[in-house]
Amino acid sequence: MLGASSADRAPAAQAAPRPVSAMRKTFDVRPRTRALMIAFGLIPALHVAAAAAPAALAAAGLAPWRLAWLSPIILFVLAPLAVRLGAIRRPLPSGQFAADSPQFLRWWFSAQWQVVFTRLPLLEELLRLVPGLYSMWLRLWGARIGSLVYWSPGVVILDRSLVRIGSRVIFGVGVRLNSHAIAPDPQGTATLHVGPVTIGDDVLVGGYSLLLPGCVVAAGQVTPPFRSIHAFTRYERGGKASGARDAADGTDA
Repeated sequence: MLGASSADRAPAAQAAPRPVSAMRKTFDVRPRTRALMIAFGLIPALHVAAAAAPAALAAAGLAPWRLAWLSPIILFVLAPLAVRLGAIRRPLPSGQFAADSPQFLRWWFSAQWQVVFTRLPLLEELLRLVPGLYSMWLRLWGARIGSLVYWSPGVVILDRSLVRIGSRVIFGVGVRLNSHAIAPDPQGTATLHVGPVTIGDDVLVGGYSLLLPGCVVAAGQVTPPFRSIHAFTRYERGGKASGARDAADGTDA
């Protein structure tokens, strides 16, 4: 209305949304960090192309068929070697880190080498058909795995170099080992939480459990199915959790 006072117009002005530029971004990183993330994001496609090339050349008659054996070798060996060599110079971090930190980029580089196996779980299920082969493959990534570990179908490991597993451990169907999680900090900014998942000797991990970054399951425990073991806590005495930040980084928890 033409005769409305400024006080009458105040509520409408207050209700107007803030400009996007004035709002805090959930995943706010520098241009250099974002460019490196995009570059590292090409790793899965390049990994697949490199693995497929020998078989494709052989099928096209441009190379002998014996060269096709390089395809599975490149697929299963190149990725863990790349992560292992990168960790020799700069080990993967443990703790909480901003998305714009060098620690985040080191983890992101490692994660991209694992995308193919996360998106195509059949590849790992094939390795589990041969007793001991999957554990050997995880050791190639830098994982610490004891003897006589049983992997049920559907087990998912997101960070293969960040698991510490003792001997005679049984994983139920569909168990997930998440050595990382991205969650907001008190200010609402994305933060990386990362740390090894540690499981002691003679543990039975219940089916469809979720083990989060830095958690420890003490030796001899039987965890119930559908159980989440919280980040940086210790599961012992039948489920009485305690802080695990100071727990030893070994397999015999």
